[in-house]
Amino acid sequence: MSENKNILQDTHGRDHAYLRISLTERCNLRCTYCMPADGIQLSPKSHLMTYEEIYEIAKTFVKHGVTKIRLTGGEPLVRKDIPVILEKLASLPVELSITSNAVIIDKFVAILKANGVNKINVSLDSLDASKFKHITRRHEFKKVYDNILLLVKEGFTVKVNAVLMKGFNDNEIIDFINFTKDLPISVRFIEFMPFDGNKWDMSKMVSYAEVMKYVSEAFKEKDIIRLQDSPNDTSKNYKIKGYQGSFAIISSVTNPFCDSCNRLRLTANGQLKNCLFSATESDLLTSLRAGKPIESIIDKAVQAKFKVRGGMDTLKKLQKPDLHSKNRSMITIGG
Repeated sequence: MSENKNILQDTHGRDHAYLRISLTERCNLRCTYCMPADGIQLSPKSHLMTYEEIYEIAKTFVKHGVTKIRLTGGEPLVRKDIPVILEKLASLPVELSITSNAVIIDKFVAILKANGVNKINVSLDSLDASKFKHITRRHEFKKVYDNILLLVKEGFTVKVNAVLMKGFNDNEIIDFINFTKDLPISVRFIEFMPFDGNKWDMSKMVSYAEVMKYVSEAFKEKDIIRLQDSPNDTSKNYKIKGYQGSFAIISSVTNPFCDSCNRLRLTANGQLKNCLFSATESDLLTSLRAGKPIESIIDKAVQAKFKVRGGMDTLKKLQKPDLHSKNRSMITIGG
């Protein structure tokens, strides 16, 4: 492989500057769309990346052009060595951010600040405590809600991610938008996506068009402001006139953003996924532990990336259960 080869550019001309690293398969919630009802078979601890291995792999990606790293899980903050992981990764020239369910994030405010983590995505699928318990199988709504307010007060940039499911929380779309009235947060509505064990079907999905129908019925057209999306943005961004915050729709299913995708994913057990929807993985950890370079594996994985959604370039293909049953459950990929 040529020393000057850009191993993070795929055959469709997309440069990958964003790495999402899952730190753990464990979580203190049990969200139905993320974790199968029967639970998951956790990887043995010896199969998971140590903090040194996370750092070494991340360093290789940064050397080849990654400028942004997001830590995910499971719930990344349940990992006991999270302080040292943050410290090690903060030494790299990258923007470091995290996705959390915010149940215990109040204990980590100082550590996050000390390591330059300013952007926090919080998963919250309902503003109703009973619905929250139903979807997460846990009584933690007040803790999460209070911690979102705490993060805003402490000056973090907060995005709230809500997975929409028809007949469950689609009647809360306007409530979520009104949540942005007095708070400088961004609420992002995510289309329900297919993963192993989450009982996905198209009828449960609330599309981008359906979200905007709710919005147009609740607000005057002149008050719905279309915002400029950032380069490589996964979402279409809006705000309501006079509101402090904003809202967005991530339409991975009905209106995918694959043309500008710049993301790669590293699972907690050291497997590289070139797409959230991809059923294939590339083992980086085994080679790293054997003292072998991992660049050629990264290069091969990036070159194999499909143009659209792991090769599922039509809704018909996406609806075939044999295709998405080969993929992991969301909790073992990393949110």
